[in-house]
Amino acid sequence: MNYQETVQYLFNQLPLFTRDGASAYKADLTNTIALCELLDNPQHKFKSVHVGGTNGKGSTSHMLAAILQTAGYKTGLYTSPHLKDFRERIRVNGQMISEQSVIDFVADHQQGFENIKPSFFEMTVALAFDIFAKEKVDIAFVEVGLGGRLDSTNIITPLLSIITNIGWDHMNLLGNTLQLIAGEKAGIIKPGIPVIIGENQPEVADIFIEKAEKEGSRISFASDIKMEVLSRGSESRNPNELLRIKVNQSASKTIDLSLDLTGTYQLKNIKTVLVAVDELRLQGFKITDEHLKTALRQVKILTGLHGRWEVLSKQPLTICDTGHNPEGIKEVLQNIASVKYDQLHFVFGAVNDKDISKILAMLPQKATYYFCKPDIPRGLDAESLKQQAENANLHGQSYPSVKAALQAAQQAAMANDLVFVGGSTFVVAEAV
Repeated sequence: MNYQETVQYLFNQLPLFTRDGASAYKADLTNTIALCELLDNPQHKFKSVHVGGTNGKGSTSHMLAAILQTAGYKTGLYTSPHLKDFRERIRVNGQMISEQSVIDFVADHQQGFENIKPSFFEMTVALAFDIFAKEKVDIAFVEVGLGGRLDSTNIITPLLSIITNIGWDHMNLLGNTLQLIAGEKAGIIKPGIPVIIGENQPEVADIFIEKAEKEGSRISFASDIKMEVLSRGSESRNPNELLRIKVNQSASKTIDLSLDLTGTYQLKNIKTVLVAVDELRLQGFKITDEHLKTALRQVKILTGLHGRWEVLSKQPLTICDTGHNPEGIKEVLQNIASVKYDQLHFVFGAVNDKDISKILAMLPQKATYYFCKPDIPRGLDAESLKQQAENANLHGQSYPSVKAALQAAQQAAMANDLVFVGGSTFVVAEAV
């Protein structure tokens, strides 16, 4: 098979969360373990950092990868989902893996796949680990796919575990309380491995503390770091301008940092990143403050990260963001509020297996909405979305595609208006 045929094989032959939703989630590590045994257990052949949580784990993983590759380490990065190209999920020093490596992986092991019958995600995790082992990366940053305890990535023994935060997402799979969700996320805490918690949330903090004590793992909360914002691009309708912050590292030391990821929610993520860097320094990695400054100015260039408060156009000002659960949308709305505009044009789509009532109740009623369905089987029908939105007093028109909705919004927008695109990662994927 050529590359396109190989990727179609992966998408069509195996359960795929994008397409099938909850039925593709395997709450069991048996297949992943069998796959890795087939590959001679590559997960044991490279050092890693495991990054979980509800929101921010992708940004945190990309920032850390940018810093380590800037510091001269051969760095692997595994994240999900992808926006445009399947290979975005697996990078070495910021570069997507080759098409040939995907072809060879399937060709070499197809019979084994047929016997094991793994899900799409299980197979992709195995591919990432196989690549990182063969490339002999110095360190890999591995993002949890969903949950933690039973996620396919949870067969690594990392140098460090990170849990960014806990929020309302995938309740049908992880539990319908924050405590239950936190319990699943805490499943990546391993015996004797230090763990960093990004946000100190009183309702779930004890779950992490108790798990860490049980495993004999040193735990720290990154939210204790103090920082202030020096400037941010959106204040001048120029969101491409760097987010500049001052971080108090200690009573006597501060460091000024500039981030090309300008969403205000990155202020939480950068705290997690800084604590993680200190931990990696303790473990022998040579990372200077200059490495930090250089990397954080160009995370998008170094790692290919897209869809985080990203400017798509300046005429009219058009911004997208992948925030798709109540906590993510709350952050998005705070960022929108920081932009000067006359009228908000909101291109909005969602998936059909999530309760979006909380999100609809949060959205601004004065905005003009352009409802659309992302081009995946799980996409929520645009007309159905429009009807649900009208019940929340949100008004607009439905469109046959994300592209049509975005085009209509940009044509309707005046010079000082703002067009925002979001609601789902899959909507953003069609807009970037």
